Amino acid sequence: MSDLVPLQAVLNGRVPALPTEANGAGRRGCPLSDLRDRLRRAGLRPTRQRLSLGWLLFGRGDRHLTAEMLYDEAMRAKVPVSLATVYNTLHQFTEAGLLRQLALDGSKAYFDTNPTEHHHFYLEDEAQVIDMPDCGITVDSLPEAPEGMEIAGVEVIVRLRRSRTAGRRQA
Repeated sequence: MSDLVPLQAVLNGRVPALPTEANGAGRRGCPLSDLRDRLRRAGLRPTRQRLSLGWLLFGRGDRHLTAEMLYDEAMRAKVPVSLATVYNTLHQFTEAGLLRQLALDGSKAYFDTNPTEHHHFYLEDEAQVIDMPDCGITVDSLPEAPEGMEIAGVEVIVRLRRSRTAGRRQA
């Protein structure tokens, strides 16, 4: 059984509240109304497609997904959108600061529903992204930015794969 909420339930407000926002403010009232307010605060018009995709994105906590993964979820939830609309919406949400785009694999972009600065593990064998625990990683000796530029942030992505020795031990 899928844990996705049907679109009609979202639009009728018969779903649990969205998770707490990054600023710590709790949610009150109708989840759909909360999502509309969140989009408006980000400078986006809360269209039906943005609300539907926003619910799929933010209704299940912090996670990492590609446009194709979100499109598949939308199809299972019977949200009538094209893959191009999913891409456009993800990029609009990213520009508005609601998502963070991660460049992990040259063939696809991942989007993180937690836009705060944090680091990631990338499991190469599974093409999966997971948040790295906050362990006080520091990056020293950054180069100076070129003239007229400033460093906007530093992301650490640790790529993981199954060790070859682990496979031999099990044989």
